[in-house]
Amino acid sequence: MNKYSVVLVGIGLVGSEILKIMKQRDFPAKDIKILARRKRTEVIDGVEYPVESASMEGFDDVDIALFAGTEGAKGASRQYGWEAVKKGAVVVDNGDDFRMDPRVPLVVPEVNPDALKEHQGLVANPNCSTIQMVMAMAPLHRIARIKRVVVSTYQAVSGTGSSAVRELENQVLDVPQGKSPVIDNYPYQIFSNLIPQISSLKDEYPGYYGEEIKMIKETHKIFNDPKIGVTATCVRVPVINAHSETLNIQFEKEITVEEARAALEESPGVKVLDDPASSVYPMPLEASGLDEVFVGRIRQDSTAPNSLNLWVVSDNIRKGAALNAVQIAEKLIEMGLIGK
Repeated sequence: MNKYSVVLVGIGLVGSEILKIMKQRDFPAKDIKILARRKRTEVIDGVEYPVESASMEGFDDVDIALFAGTEGAKGASRQYGWEAVKKGAVVVDNGDDFRMDPRVPLVVPEVNPDALKEHQGLVANPNCSTIQMVMAMAPLHRIARIKRVVVSTYQAVSGTGSSAVRELENQVLDVPQGKSPVIDNYPYQIFSNLIPQISSLKDEYPGYYGEEIKMIKETHKIFNDPKIGVTATCVRVPVINAHSETLNIQFEKEITVEEARAALEESPGVKVLDDPASSVYPMPLEASGLDEVFVGRIRQDSTAPNSLNLWVVSDNIRKGAALNAVQIAEKLIEMGLIGK
C-alpha cells in the first residue's frame, strides 16, 4: 500500500481527534506533521507530538493537508489552503470558508462520494449538524425522494471548541454556589439554559442565524438538489458532547416506518436504536466517542401526508468533523484521486 505525507493544521478538539482516528484506522501515513499558531509539544493519547508554527514551508512535499479548525474558526485554510494545493497537496478543510465555493466538493463519503471526482485540490467537510442530518436523510431520499425537512438541533458546547467545554464545566461548579458565571463563548450563561442562537443573523435569510443557513445551503449542495425544502432552528444546549436533532421529513410518495427503518439499518455509518416501548433511543451521553450516526423514534407524522419524524444523535467532534475528514482522505486514496 502506498503511504502518504500528511500535514495536520490545528491541534484543538478536532485536530486531536483526527490524530486519534488516524491511529485507530491505521491511516496510510508515512509521516504526520502538525502545524499550529505556535511551536510546542502536545501529548495526545500518551504520545508526544511536536507542533510547528504554521508557514507555507510546512506544506512542502505534502500529499494530504487536513485543516482541523472547529466551527467558526477562521484564517488557516483561507491563508494556506489554496497555496497548499499549488504545492501539490490535496486539502480537506473542516472550516466553512469554502463550502459554498463552486470549485470545492462538499462531501459526506457515505452520501455523495462521487462529488470527489470533481475536486480541484480542495474538499470541504460539511457542518457537523448537516453531516448527521444528511446521513439519516440519504437512505430515505434514495427510495422516496425528500420534498421537505424541518430540523431542530440540540447542539453540544464542544461544537464551539475546548474553551466552551471549560466554560460549561466551570459554570456547573460556580452557579450552584451562587458565584457569578464567567460568560465568554455565548451571549448568556449556558449552564441550566438553552440558547436559540448559533452564529449571527444573516441578511440573505432574514431572521435566520448562520448555523441554520449552513444546514439549508449545505443540504442542497450535498444532494445536488436545491428543490428540497429545508428549514432549521439551531439551539445550543448544556451538553458537553454529541449533537441531537429532530427531523420532520416529507416525501414525494408514501414510505412506511418499516421501510424507513430497514433502509437506515442497511446504511453504512448509521445505527438504528428504535424501541420506544423499552425506552431505547439515541442519547448524546451514549453516542459520545462513537463513530455512528444513531437514529431512533422513527414514526409517522399523522398531520401531513408521506411524512416521518426521526430523532438523530451523533458525536459532532468525531463523525461531525474529524472522522468525516479522515474518511474523505481515505476515499480520495481509494478512488485514486490523490496526486491528480
